[in-house]
Amino acid sequence: MKNKLSQIPVFFLMTIFLFGASCYRPLSKNTQIKRQQLEKNIGNVSSSFQDKSGDIWFGTANGFYRYDGKSFRESLLSDGQKINDVSCLLKDKNGKIWIGTGDGLVLYDGKTFSKFKIPLPKDLPRNTNSEYQKQWVFSMLEAKDGKIWLATLDGLYICDGKTFTLFLINEAPNGFLSKNAKVERMLEDREGNIWFGARVNEGVFRYDGKTITNFKLSPTTVEIANCNWAWPQMQDKDGNIWFSNWGGAYRYDGKEFISFTKNDGLSGTGLVAKIIEDKKGTIWLGGDGLSRYDGNAFTSFREGLVNPGIWSLIEEKSGHIWVGTREAGFYLFDGKRFINYSENKE
Repeated sequence: MKNKLSQIPVFFLMTIFLFGASCYRPLSKNTQIKRQQLEKNIGNVSSSFQDKSGDIWFGTANGFYRYDGKSFRESLLSDGQKINDVSCLLKDKNGKIWIGTGDGLVLYDGKTFSKFKIPLPKDLPRNTNSEYQKQWVFSMLEAKDGKIWLATLDGLYICDGKTFTLFLINEAPNGFLSKNAKVERMLEDREGNIWFGARVNEGVFRYDGKTITNFKLSPTTVEIANCNWAWPQMQDKDGNIWFSNWGGAYRYDGKEFISFTKNDGLSGTGLVAKIIEDKKGTIWLGGDGLSRYDGNAFTSFREGLVNPGIWSLIEEKSGHIWVGTREAGFYLFDGKRFINYSENKE
């Protein structure tokens, strides 16, 4: 199977990295929110990570926040506007933070925030979806070679610091919201393979640097339909690769895909949107509630969540789990209860 690459020079991107440029809008200094709990509706909490200093960063539908253990800080554009519709976060090897939004990228170098969009190929098929015309960045990853992969509404791109290269997956017949959007989520495994997944295509795809292989999946069942697609999530300490969809999760050991659903003990309907592994090797799955997998059985946790829909999970250094939810802010799970850090009771 073949893939096509199309290079797009991004001299303006290198200019901003090295010298700064007027076409980028720098952000003002962080504005501190004085109360420990957030009092505003921050919407979906889509992504999060913890930096070396222990601060937790959250990307939400209504703002980009940093929590230092005492208070939240929100980053705003220089004109006072918020960084909204955050869909994904990436901290690269150089310490820069990439923020993927519903309208392009924001780059934070530790001092200033710079907003830019990926230059698109002139021959890229036109997006005919009138409801989604902005440059939505679904997910990002930094590969072992230092290149940044970006899955967007306008296609899949690889950034080497000098150019954006369009990566076409011809084996994926359908696009999500746009004919160009063949990938929503990505993962690089320890062997350097890149895995792709999207809601509109059957199974998952693996790119080994030369060819793309499509792996079909046995469907998991939800109330509305059978799901035979999957998002790649993470690789555990034993080398297993985990995937998820609206009907459950899959574990791939290099030979076969084993599925898990609500019938196996997953919380609620069995929907899974995020999977992580903690320091002890326990697997946590967030979706319709929170599930914990110890290698033998699942334990579910839902009580205390205003909305059981979970989009993001991260283990902080203390071992507690931060939970980002759908339309109900974020919580800290201490192993027994959910502590609400946003006062949205809707």
